[in-house]
Amino acid sequence: MTHVLLIEDDPAVRRGVTLGLRRRGHETEAVGTGEDGLESLAACPPDIVLLDLMLPGMSGLEVCRRIRETSQVPIVILSARSDDVDVVVGLEAGADDYIVKPAGDEVIEARIRAVMRRLAPSQPRTEAGNECTTYADLEIDRSALRVRKHGTDLTLAPSELKLLLFLSAWPDRTFSRQQLLEQVWEQSYYGDARLVDACVMRLRAKTEDDPRHPRYIQTVRGFGYRFGPL
Repeated sequence: MTHVLLIEDDPAVRRGVTLGLRRRGHETEAVGTGEDGLESLAACPPDIVLLDLMLPGMSGLEVCRRIRETSQVPIVILSARSDDVDVVVGLEAGADDYIVKPAGDEVIEARIRAVMRRLAPSQPRTEAGNECTTYADLEIDRSALRVRKHGTDLTLAPSELKLLLFLSAWPDRTFSRQQLLEQVWEQSYYGDARLVDACVMRLRAKTEDDPRHPRYIQTVRGFGYRFGPL
């Protein structure tokens, strides 16, 4: 059973999502402000957070940033508009995915399951005895799902970890944004390339000495990304 923390301002949405998730077997706690959400997260850490952007008082973006300062818990943004610039900012702040409101129980359930699966990413092409690989100052331990830079553990969100594991399993191979959406976010036709670009930006901020001149995740202009240590 998944423990979901829902931080949503609209009481009607809060009731509807809570009832839908509970019917599907999820333990759900719902609060109406970011401040209450942070208190709930500290008191009883959930498995996943559903976060409304339009909150009274502390904004959803600020809540997302504060969660990411101390926690790797998956965060899914709830947004009323798919083209809202706040969605991009939220993804850059550390969210793993987003859902456009209003959304049915099936959509929310599907996104929760997809995000939770990223906590245990599958490993393509990993040879036995070669689960830990070092690229210059970056060490990727696939068996422990741990990444280190200069010997220090990096705190990566689930989508960041899975993207890095996937790309580094196929060094020098270029993947389009659409391919990465299908492999990492499990989205195809309705996928959003902003998920990929925001995740790459966050990964570079954590793994690169100079994110503007990346050594590891290279941009292939007009197509996508590849892992190719320089």
